[in-house]
Amino acid sequence: MTRWGILGPGRIAHKFAQDLLTVPGAQLYAVASSDQQRADEFAQQYGATHAFGSYDGLLTLPDLDVVYVATPHVKHHENALMMLNGGVAVLGEKPFAMNSGQVREMVDTARAKQVFLMEALWSRFMPGIEQALKLIQSGAIGKVVSVKADFGFKAPFLPEKRLFNKALGGGSLLDIGIYPLFLSYLILGKPTAIKAFATLGTTGVDEQCGMLLSYANGELALLDSTLLAQTETAALIYGEEGHIQIHSRFHETKGLTLTVNDQAPTTFEFDRSTFGYDYEARHVMDCLADGLTESPLWSLDDSLNLMSLLDAIRAEAGIVYE
Repeated sequence: MTRWGILGPGRIAHKFAQDLLTVPGAQLYAVASSDQQRADEFAQQYGATHAFGSYDGLLTLPDLDVVYVATPHVKHHENALMMLNGGVAVLGEKPFAMNSGQVREMVDTARAKQVFLMEALWSRFMPGIEQALKLIQSGAIGKVVSVKADFGFKAPFLPEKRLFNKALGGGSLLDIGIYPLFLSYLILGKPTAIKAFATLGTTGVDEQCGMLLSYANGELALLDSTLLAQTETAALIYGEEGHIQIHSRFHETKGLTLTVNDQAPTTFEFDRSTFGYDYEARHVMDCLADGLTESPLWSLDDSLNLMSLLDAIRAEAGIVYE
């Protein structure tokens, strides 16, 4: 049995907890919030044994195996370090932190203490993303020449809430633009040049962001995110011999279509009854069972690289946080 803790019982944490109930060998053991009543209600809803009205309460449980950090972006660094310094494994929500310096401190701490740490980029563990990678690596579409991906939805303008609140790390890039960027990195690696533009709203956050990345062998990635409109939120991977369309919403896809030049399309379907957070939870549990301190599929170096790209895009687009 793997005993899980949840730090920060917000909207995503509810989805994660629901999915965790479907994972054999997983137990939601504890929940911690800055509000005791909220922690109690969450614990009661999902059958957690312990509920704390402060985050450090989790450190009083010597048999806690791993903590899922699901607080607002600006708290990820502080909360992850608290758990790591207490010797507790961490699955930390994306973005891993607010900048590369914070991520580097988290990574250095985890490695020094030999404690497991992974960024919760759940898309990496989706069967649809796995299948796309297998097709690319098998040469099904030939050499990849470009990636196009978007993520957008019409968000209600609530300046005090996270999405439009600069103090909480709001904006489209860190919240949803990270997904197209993650996909381009996963397929093409680190770019050699970046162009980026942002639409800054009245609260100072980027309400939309466009990115153009170029690579050493001539590949291109065209990516965008927006809080101002509902977009297709699909991904297209073009190769010299065909293309792969990852169905909407691509970051949690249930299917993809492979089209090889002059051949009928082939569709792959990956139905599920969960939100999809169970795949990353299973992977973390496998890593812990094998005595690993980081994931072989989404390493700490991958997280450092992705955050360095986010930093570069912010600098290019003029997206600044305090």
